[in-house]
Amino acid sequence: MSRHRDGKNASHTTNTAARLLHLLKTQGPCSSAQLGDMLGTSGENARQQLTRLARQGLVAQRPRPVGVGRPVIEWRLSEAGHARFPDGHADLASRLILSVRDTLGDEALAKLVEARQGETLALYRDALGDATALEARVERLAEIRTREGYMAEWRREEDGSLLLIENHCPICRAAHTCPDLCRSELTVFRAVLGEDVSVERTEHVLGGARRCVYRIERV
Repeated sequence: MSRHRDGKNASHTTNTAARLLHLLKTQGPCSSAQLGDMLGTSGENARQQLTRLARQGLVAQRPRPVGVGRPVIEWRLSEAGHARFPDGHADLASRLILSVRDTLGDEALAKLVEARQGETLALYRDALGDATALEARVERLAEIRTREGYMAEWRREEDGSLLLIENHCPICRAAHTCPDLCRSELTVFRAVLGEDVSVERTEHVLGGARRCVYRIERV
């Protein structure tokens, strides 16, 4: 019986740790109290789990000033924590990009990116299908991107614009090697959402942000 309880406790701890890592990935830096609320437990329970994750090198603390008084201690993913989320065969993709560039030249690499862009555009147009309302199109786009590993979500802002938020980039290392991949994705979003729609990237992983965010609105 004791072994059975120990096994259940270990499984619960593992599940809670995974949920904490997912929350920090999708929500950004948070206090233990905030994380406890999102988990439906106490801030102290969350802090104990976070301390275990910190010993594994997956999370780290940082103080956030809040005016007068002691700063709030926030938790964030470490580099190792971010690495727990898949990066789409990053090393292989980067080596292939460098190999194409070194062997065939920049023009050949540009043609490769263009071909990928065309295939992606056709796939997305087919997936959005009969969705005509902008919200419905953005929702389907978020679903597609989530299936592709981008941990995407969307929401409406108070000013009526829509945000497409990608909490993870499975091609991040490849995009560092070939930034045209990111420019190509923005081109696809603009094409698939329509000529009467403005799409602007307001946060960018390659620019140092923790996620990519696109502001979408009719023009």
